[in-house]
Amino acid sequence: MERSGFGTSPSTGTSTPLDSTLAKASSGAHAAVNSMADAAEGAIRKTKPAIDKVATVAHQAVDKAAASAAPAADWIEEKGQQLDQTQKKLVNDTCAYISANPLKSIALGLFAGFLLSRMTRSS
Repeated sequence: MERSGFGTSPSTGTSTPLDSTLAKASSGAHAAVNSMADAAEGAIRKTKPAIDKVATVAHQAVDKAAASAAPAADWIEEKGQQLDQTQKKLVNDTCAYISANPLKSIALGLFAGFLLSRMTRSS
């Protein structure tokens, strides 16, 4: 069976691990559609136009799903990067505070430890 140019994954201009994963999933789905179409074609030669039409519709559905998933994947990646930046900022701010106030930091740590020990002992 002749295959048309299905399986192109949406691109946002920069390649990321998420894009690669999306492309692999799309590629795998296209391979599965091709495999099913080949099996059906081998079994029923008379219905080749119908098989081609079903395969085309299935390919279009996979492409549409991949195109719909790309913005969500980009959003998740962006939020992950923002969380990573926030974590780094909090760690840097904490280190700066501890360096500027070592005695106060030790006192706060001791107090927090005391409270935690009291809470876990009473339960």
